[in-house]
Amino acid sequence: MKAMIARITLLVAMSAMLAACNLRPLYAGGTSGVVAQQLGHVEIEPIAGKAGWLTRNALKDQLEAFEGQEAKYRLTVVLDDKIAGFGVRSDDRITRERRTLRARYQLVRVTDSVIVLDATAGSDVGIDVVSSEFATVAAEDTALENLATRVANQIVTRLSLFARTEANAQPQP
Repeated sequence: MKAMIARITLLVAMSAMLAACNLRPLYAGGTSGVVAQQLGHVEIEPIAGKAGWLTRNALKDQLEAFEGQEAKYRLTVVLDDKIAGFGVRSDDRITRERRTLRARYQLVRVTDSVIVLDATAGSDVGIDVVSSEFATVAAEDTALENLATRVANQIVTRLSLFARTEANAQPQP
């Protein structure tokens, strides 16, 4: 019985500490929440190349639920996609590659063309180079698709943090 009371006391104490740490859900309120409303004002500029097309589609997929509002911000993204071989056999054949996708993105306020957010995102992945060239190319393409999704996730997360900060900075009516 004493052990049960001790556990309940510990649970209550930990709950109080968690509430005191000011932890708040980022997407509170769903599509009608403050962050969602701000994300609905973002227009995504076209991004060059295959990696750009994949990244822009991943961004659109994530921001699609919030679209339909007048664009107050314009998101521009510049990508750097590289593949480097680093595993080498004694006969100078590459056995492993690393594909890296880096993005520099800027959020520009449409009304006065001021850059309100300038940041980077990136990810990398290892690829096994096998004897079949088709399999290697397919692995490189799959890696690019996964990297584009990861980079888009990072960008949307950073935009969401910016949107929350902006919403908290604006005076409430």
